[in-house]
Amino acid sequence: MDACGRTHPRQTHPALVKWRHPSTVAEANLRFNLDPPWEAAVTAQPFPVSEIVTSRRPHRKDAARNYDALLTAAREAFAENGAEASLEDIARRAGVGIGTLYRNFPTRRHLFESVYAGEVNDLCRVAHEVAELEPWEALSAWLRRFVGYTVTKRAVREALNDESEIFLACRDSMYQAGGPLFERAQKSGEAREDMDFDDLLRMVAGITATNFLDDAQRDRVLAVALDGVRTAR
Repeated sequence: MDACGRTHPRQTHPALVKWRHPSTVAEANLRFNLDPPWEAAVTAQPFPVSEIVTSRRPHRKDAARNYDALLTAAREAFAENGAEASLEDIARRAGVGIGTLYRNFPTRRHLFESVYAGEVNDLCRVAHEVAELEPWEALSAWLRRFVGYTVTKRAVREALNDESEIFLACRDSMYQAGGPLFERAQKSGEAREDMDFDDLLRMVAGITATNFLDDAQRDRVLAVALDGVRTAR
């Protein structure tokens, strides 16, 4: 707000656009500039989260090495101890001093955001990797990887606001990465047509929010859920 009481729109990085999930696949095409075939669409456009990850990572090799080590250590610590994991322990695991941690991540929230964005970016890369598989195999492989991030993602996710720009950009990226895989499975007749990608994400999110006895139980539940998505064979 200026001295005259006028409110000016905040300038936002293009990678951090406010998110509203597309109500139809056609709208997703329009918003993300994605045109069939989906195989090309998955690899044609940069994901919003990728720009964020790249912009935060230092350019100098030694600084980038420390940054990557801190993110790896943070993932491990958050998976083991939740969002309240000790920052001193994270620095120790990474083999750096606490000052190096704070130079890279001034606040705990900044570290949460960077870990979450990094994992979502990895998930988007998986969409590239599986795009050449058969439609159902590609979709199910991506969803298994999605659920595989459960523990770390849940710990960090609970610490983020649903309206934070980083979180919204990550959701956009997940939609852009997984939506084409689901659409391709539908077009091949292997995924039911009476649901959309948002339905699928909500179903899988329910699985990731559950505490399982072990990974085997989690995988069994996911397999049952996917059987409900796949058309009768």
